[in-house]
Amino acid sequence: METRVQDVGGGTTAANPASTHVRRKRHTQEDGTLRFFLPKQGSSPAKPELGQEMASEGEALIEALKSGQPFYTLTAWKAVPEVNGGSNPVIVKQALART
Repeated sequence: METRVQDVGGGTTAANPASTHVRRKRHTQEDGTLRFFLPKQGSSPAKPELGQEMASEGEALIEALKSGQPFYTLTAWKAVPEVNGGSNPVIVKQALART
């Protein structure tokens, strides 16, 4: 049986706040496959074109703030077959390393 309590906002929450708070996993990659770009001059969010590459997410954030423009992240993937002990192969994605 679950005990519910009323919160300040007027809704109900479970008695254990840790169980109701769901954290989303941040989609960053620590292996260096994620790249950061400012947009090319004259491009738009509807038709993005990659311009100058930034060395890190922090650098891209600062430059995007200074210039008032968005920045883009890019990961290149390769489709590879994988056999998981059975006779049916599965297609999986594999991040390509920076070159």
